Amino acid sequence: MKKIHFIISLFVLALFTGCTEDNVAINLDAVNAPANISALVTITQDNQGNVTFLPRGEGVSQYEIYFADGTVMPTTVSPGGTTTHKYAEGVYKTKIVGTTINGKRTEVIQVVTVSFLAPTNLQVTVTPVVGDSRSITVKASANLETYFRVYFGDVLNEVPVDFMEGETITHKYAALGTYNLRVVALSGGAAKTEETKVVVISDPLLLPVTFETVSPIFGNFGGATSTVVNNPSKVGINLSVKVGQLFKNAGSEVWAGTIIDLAEPIDFSSKKIFKVKVWSPKVGIIVKLKIENLTDANTNAEVDATSTVANAWQELSFDFSAKDLTKSYQRIALFFDFGIAGTGVNYFFDDIQLISGIPPIVLPLTFETPTEIAGNFGGANTITIDNPKSDANNSSAKVGACTKSVGAQVWGGSFITLTNPINFTTQKKMKMKFWSSKVGIPVLLKLENLTNASVNKEVIVNSTVAGGWETLTFDFTTIDLTAGKTYQKVVFIFDNATAGNGTTFYFDDIQQSN
Repeated sequence: MKKIHFIISLFVLALFTGCTEDNVAINLDAVNAPANISALVTITQDNQGNVTFLPRGEGVSQYEIYFADGTVMPTTVSPGGTTTHKYAEGVYKTKIVGTTINGKRTEVIQVVTVSFLAPTNLQVTVTPVVGDSRSITVKASANLETYFRVYFGDVLNEVPVDFMEGETITHKYAALGTYNLRVVALSGGAAKTEETKVVVISDPLLLPVTFETVSPIFGNFGGATSTVVNNPSKVGINLSVKVGQLFKNAGSEVWAGTIIDLAEPIDFSSKKIFKVKVWSPKVGIIVKLKIENLTDANTNAEVDATSTVANAWQELSFDFSAKDLTKSYQRIALFFDFGIAGTGVNYFFDDIQLISGIPPIVLPLTFETPTEIAGNFGGANTITIDNPKSDANNSSAKVGACTKSVGAQVWGGSFITLTNPINFTTQKKMKMKFWSSKVGIPVLLKLENLTNASVNKEVIVNSTVAGGWETLTFDFTTIDLTAGKTYQKVVFIFDNATAGNGTTFYFDDIQQSN
């Protein structure tokens, strides 16, 4: 029977090629072996064990099914055809063989479970399709099941889709709405097991993200869990009803966070600064905002900001103007208290938006943008330049360069005005990367009140390296923090107490530290 079927296939091919022009030849040896061989296996729910096979594959002229239950001869099935076989209860390693018209064969083993008991341990996974807000994928697994049936819940008198364990089914909803997706696990008995999942198809998620009308499916990692909740502190700068909540579980990774996928790539053509409203139970936490390519996580950029209030909403800015924005970024990742393991604390976030304009001047000062130098005095001049002394201790793209011109005052220097006063609640030291051509340079770092220069604190540290970057630490633990005394101006004087002689000093990464 097998040989006759193969001869007929060749005969049909000969009829087809006979209709072509004489100079057209078909090389049968070039036909590839069959690919993606499998079968949809269904069973009647009547305790009879009647199993139907619908074999599937690519490049197949016929299938052979070996039932693995003691039946000696296989059954031959044509493409698109089915065959039914009666099994006793058990688990069978059925062999499915696909054959091409030139006789090449590919075979797979497909496990067939025949049980007259209800399936157990049904697990259903529904996942949104990246970049398509209306499409989902469905997978399922269970014990004792033969196959699954899924109802997507979006049409009347719906015809379900049958699928096997290990198979992924994709479905696109035609309209926005909330749907009850139902997956039924079937065995050979009348009893069955099913699970219902609520699927929300909403407007495409675009910037700004407000959570008022859209509930994104968060991609959590590292032990963090994010959901949309009612605003726990509806006062001050955030009166929104709904906000995002990130719970950093106790023992979660220091890099635990959440991902939001947008419906389209971020447009950085005119706006390059992210603003996010955040609420934290403590001050001084690092909030990291990272943007990624949708399919290549190695294409990314990130910016850190530090919270300055506790138990209240504040708006943090993340300036991406110095980053490579020529790539496509469609994913936003948020990390709270980055670098610290989770302790079971909730953080909240809202109103993720992209804006234009000059970003706020906040610590740390990295000089990656040229807007941080507020003023010079006493014959010194500071500008932001490309790092001319890049080494292992400082490979930043941009640094501050202070030239103490010939004849400059011994106190000649520059200053930076911060947008907000420095928060000394937890960190009372300052660090600065410094480069000088000679060793032993007295570096004065002074912190001043914004309107009253008599409210100040200065610390002098001598450099210890010549011709290389080093990190200097300035201890402000004795700074006067009594009521009304705040510090918002950062003043620096290089080679303090020595008149200028035209030397340029380089500095970078002024930040708080413990």
